Amino acid sequence: MMMMIWFCLLMSVFINKAHSSDVIVHFYCRNTTSYSPNSTYKANLDSLLSNLSSSATTPDNGFYHATVGGGRSNDTVHGLFLCRGDVSKDDCRKCVGEAREMVLEFCDYEKTAMIWFDNCMLRYSENSVVGIMDQSTSYTMKNGDNDTNPNAFMKLVAGNMFDEIATQAAASNGSGGGGKKFAVLQTSFSALEKVYALGQCTPDLSEVDCRKCLKNVVALMPRCCFGAVGARALFPSCNVRYELYPFYNLSAVAAPAPPPPIPPPPATIVLPKPASGKGSKGKSSAKVIAASVVSIIGILLFVLCFYFLKMKRAKKSHSDVKETTSGMSEIPTEESVQYEFSTIEAITNCFSPDNKIGEGGYGAVYKGRLPNGQEVAVKRLSKGSRQGAVEFKNEVALVAKLQHRNLVRLLGFCLHREEKILIYEFIPNKSLDYFLFDLEKKQLLNWSTRYKIIEGIARGLLYLHEESRLKIIHRDLKPSNVLLDKDMNSKISDFGLARIFMVDQTQGNTSRVIGTYGYMSPEYVVHGLYSVKSDVYSFGVLLLEIITGKKNSSFSCSTESSSTGAQDLISYAWKHWREDTTVDMVDRSLGGLYSRNEVIQCIHVGLLCVQENVDERPTMANVVLMLHSHSATRRAPNPPATFSDEMTISAGQEADQSTNKSPPLSSVNEVSISDLYPR
Repeated sequence: MMMMIWFCLLMSVFINKAHSSDVIVHFYCRNTTSYSPNSTYKANLDSLLSNLSSSATTPDNGFYHATVGGGRSNDTVHGLFLCRGDVSKDDCRKCVGEAREMVLEFCDYEKTAMIWFDNCMLRYSENSVVGIMDQSTSYTMKNGDNDTNPNAFMKLVAGNMFDEIATQAAASNGSGGGGKKFAVLQTSFSALEKVYALGQCTPDLSEVDCRKCLKNVVALMPRCCFGAVGARALFPSCNVRYELYPFYNLSAVAAPAPPPPIPPPPATIVLPKPASGKGSKGKSSAKVIAASVVSIIGILLFVLCFYFLKMKRAKKSHSDVKETTSGMSEIPTEESVQYEFSTIEAITNCFSPDNKIGEGGYGAVYKGRLPNGQEVAVKRLSKGSRQGAVEFKNEVALVAKLQHRNLVRLLGFCLHREEKILIYEFIPNKSLDYFLFDLEKKQLLNWSTRYKIIEGIARGLLYLHEESRLKIIHRDLKPSNVLLDKDMNSKISDFGLARIFMVDQTQGNTSRVIGTYGYMSPEYVVHGLYSVKSDVYSFGVLLLEIITGKKNSSFSCSTESSSTGAQDLISYAWKHWREDTTVDMVDRSLGGLYSRNEVIQCIHVGLLCVQENVDERPTMANVVLMLHSHSATRRAPNPPATFSDEMTISAGQEADQSTNKSPPLSSVNEVSISDLYPR
């Protein structure tokens, strides 16, 4: 009897332990940078962890982030926690408290660390961790048992179930979602097997990033856990799990009961009275006939109503959409606003020179204020485009759907005779070149701000290349096309014009080179060939300008050019890289206050982006990964492409002309164009 009591007590402890928040799933220490026990970083880290722990019951979505520090960049600590979407606030608090203690035990003196429990995850780093889709590390774990029909089982779980979960979680409207970027799903695989699945992103991710993160983390499962009846996969920014038992709180994520079905409208049927000789049998037959008639009429009315509603919706949809010339049909234009020309004249004071805030190869830009008080930038396109009004309108409708925090948002347009006008959100801090190349204003760009600008540009390009529905190649990335908002966040502008002005083109090449010399890739200048790798080249040049504070177009006239013999900024960067003196090229206005590792990391990435061979340049997805992860693989760069002195058009000059005569390259070998990705 006593043995039985002890057994029950031990089982009770085990069960409670298994369902508590202190079940550690995984931890990760980067082991690249460390801090000393009495350092400022340690003090800031302790303050951050205390802040996270005390705030664990505050957010309704179980997510909280904080930053401590702000002086020297290498002493600043960024951190966050995320509790599972079905966990109560009290359990969330307990889990975060345990994570706070355990992460210091596992990752003592490491500047970057992450720890996952069943109910929560906690992380901190010397780099910003908010709003970034982080896939720098991953972890998978599976149940030891396998299903007897693994192919069908994995198709159900890794395919159907997690596709639905990714859609619901990303949109924050899944069961139990409520803005948590969290969703669960349960379904039957067989008469004896019911599968429970869960997916969650950190709520700071965009809908696109969350869906992509979940898709990528699910892709880990077939390689590690094929056929397993239970498994989980983790990224810092998202996680998924499935089991054959309800491992989450079913009551906390219960979907609302569906509304009762609408009964068919009542019908009055007059039936002849049965013959008196048939008795009860005749009455029974009459009842059956009456019930059948009522059911048939109800079904007919339901079908007619459904058909009527479908036809009405189809008619409305047909009136709201138009087929576009880009291969994407039925894109509604209601999201972009068409303004009257008189309104545009009124808000710009008839395009007054006093309202003019800029001018480029595509036209002049004016500041205006809409009737609702919103400040806007009005771009009056030059009249060189031969694009028709219908094509222009459809293009604007598509570009207006591109929404990303690192892109300037297109708000509307105007078509009036020969006038084609675009209305953008107004960005107060002007463009990057306004600060970067001014001796006084560049003092406002400390290293953390520059690094944030670089990351923002990279993420904006990644969205254009891989995550948006249009797959846009910018073709004119340069400092004047990077705007800075009130918080000095970078926003790429004119990204839609690259699409709107694509005329005289055939797939991957064009007879009309549009862009700015010095930022355009060699294969584009020489042969008119462009791809996403053309934008990567431009990004590399821009990155080197941000680090050095030197303008590529005027570099040949600088003292650095005279002392080093380099004819352009790229050659200058390569010379320092080859001689292992990269720190000497950093902008002196920073006063030495920067992270040496981050600077070298950025220069390395910049040189990879300006490789002559297109195939050797990374994609923007790889660029973002390399910028965010010290452990990402970065191969040694080869000598970059450079232009010879025979080039008659100087760097920095805008191009919008036919290129019948190609300027030569200084390299003997021509650029490889075998694997371009034209659009």
